[in-house]
Amino acid sequence: METPIENDLLLRLGLALAIGLIVGIERGWRWRDAPEGARTAGVRTFTLIGLLGGLCGALSILAGSFVPWVAGLAVLTAAFAVFSYRESTFEADFSVTNVVAAMTVFVLGVLAAMGDIRAAAAGGVATAGLLASRETLHRAVARLSWIELRSALLLLAMTVVILPLLPNRTVDPLNALNPHELWLLTILIAAVSYSGYIAQKVAGPDRGPPLAGLLGGLASSTATTLAMARLSRQADDARGLGSGVCLAAMVSLIRATVLAGVLQPALVPLVAIPAAAGALVFAAAGLLPLLRPALGAPARPDTVPFELSAVLGFGLLLIVVTFLGAWVTREAGVTGGYLFAVVSGLVDVDAITLSTARSVARGVSLDFAAGAILAAFAANAVQRAVFAHLFGSRPFALRFTLVSALALAAGATAWGVRAAL
Repeated sequence: METPIENDLLLRLGLALAIGLIVGIERGWRWRDAPEGARTAGVRTFTLIGLLGGLCGALSILAGSFVPWVAGLAVLTAAFAVFSYRESTFEADFSVTNVVAAMTVFVLGVLAAMGDIRAAAAGGVATAGLLASRETLHRAVARLSWIELRSALLLLAMTVVILPLLPNRTVDPLNALNPHELWLLTILIAAVSYSGYIAQKVAGPDRGPPLAGLLGGLASSTATTLAMARLSRQADDARGLGSGVCLAAMVSLIRATVLAGVLQPALVPLVAIPAAAGALVFAAAGLLPLLRPALGAPARPDTVPFELSAVLGFGLLLIVVTFLGAWVTREAGVTGGYLFAVVSGLVDVDAITLSTARSVARGVSLDFAAGAILAAFAANAVQRAVFAHLFGSRPFALRFTLVSALALAAGATAWGVRAAL
């Protein structure tokens, strides 16, 4: 009878073999037109490399040493490199991809035997997908400008290098400034700006920004407004950017209302109608301009995805708003009610929505909670309009301010009608 350990080993060796197989299928398909014996490795070879990695990993476990799999990797790399060199010399193709792919499959086989099988499986699929995407990646790199590459690397550095180093706790006397959260929002502003730039470049100046606005609104309508306001100063026509910020505002209202309803379903009848009225205004303003014929003008080549100085300026502004909001809240006290909601809404709609919805369970009335959430919505709308004027072009800011005012009026009317019934 097989023991549980034997069963586990068979499963792990099977995974190692499967990793080699999936990579081997991709390699075999890519060289499917080559004559028999003209390529170093195909489906069978890569499958055996994966299994070999698994076996070497199992031997390392039995020996209690890493020597078996390290020695196996060294021998495999040397042998594979020799055959690949002879093949490349014959075909005048000096790509090292096949050697690296073989090493990767072997190491993933070792990981399947000795470590996390989920990581090994994911690594195998990712390796095959990356190898299969050669033409797509080459085309993307060929179309990528230096400014776009620089901005992408800068965004990665902000996310991967700087963000983990920042403390995820408040560092000021008012317990308001969390460096990790503020920098994360700064990264979000840069990411929305970059996605808006790419969308505009790919889909055109009229169709790209609305798509970016819909996605940006799921994360932060404020960040989307800041990013697109800056782009509006570089655009010949900001109609698409205006649609993008309106759709982001619509998504923000829907998202926050859903959050309130999930935590406290009794709030839905009170909050949903005014929020829906405002969201419909933003939706109409965002979608109607898209029904007109597109301008067809290409994205301006002198624009950049985002400027670091501008993004850092936005981050500094967020720090000031957050600190002032905390100060006003402390002076007014939690019982300041609507003032607390308004000031909190200037910083983050989701936070005040969640905290207010939870407060209903602690005895706060539904009417007060709904009014506080809607007051936060209104404050956030005013803040976005102010940001549009501070950082956007005049036509962009005036149009968005008008739409925001109509949305506020629609929401207030809906709230008044509901209260009168």
